[in-house]
Amino acid sequence: MKMKIRKGDRVRVMRGDKVDKNKVGEVIRVIPKENRVVVQGVNLVKKHQRQQQTGGGKTIPSGIREFEAPIHASNVMVVDREGAREARASRRAKAEETAKPAPKRAATKKESASKAEPKAKATKAKKSATKKAAKADEGAGKK
Repeated sequence: MKMKIRKGDRVRVMRGDKVDKNKVGEVIRVIPKENRVVVQGVNLVKKHQRQQQTGGGKTIPSGIREFEAPIHASNVMVVDREGAREARASRRAKAEETAKPAPKRAATKKESASKAEPKAKATKAKKSATKKAAKADEGAGKK
């Protein structure tokens, strides 16, 4: 399913932990396969990390790491940048302000067929006129 939330969007957390509810933050990462997003400063998790040896001879120190865990995309709502209000309401207001006139409707099949008939008759008349002229030229050449 296509996600409507992208990296860099400002979102409000609508559901989740009491500490995180109604927090507004920026989307750091989007995980579309799992339908999850990582929001800055929301859903902070602590992980106890052992010291690790990596391939290049470097060591990652032990300790307690704190990082943002992903939350489901349905638990967040895109927020307008200026007023930190829901973008859906502000989009509706903007759409009403800049309402465009209704587009012209397409011609129905009957209308388009009736418009095409005069053209078809005109082309048939031209063809018959050219045939008559060719026959007249033929007849004049024989005499």
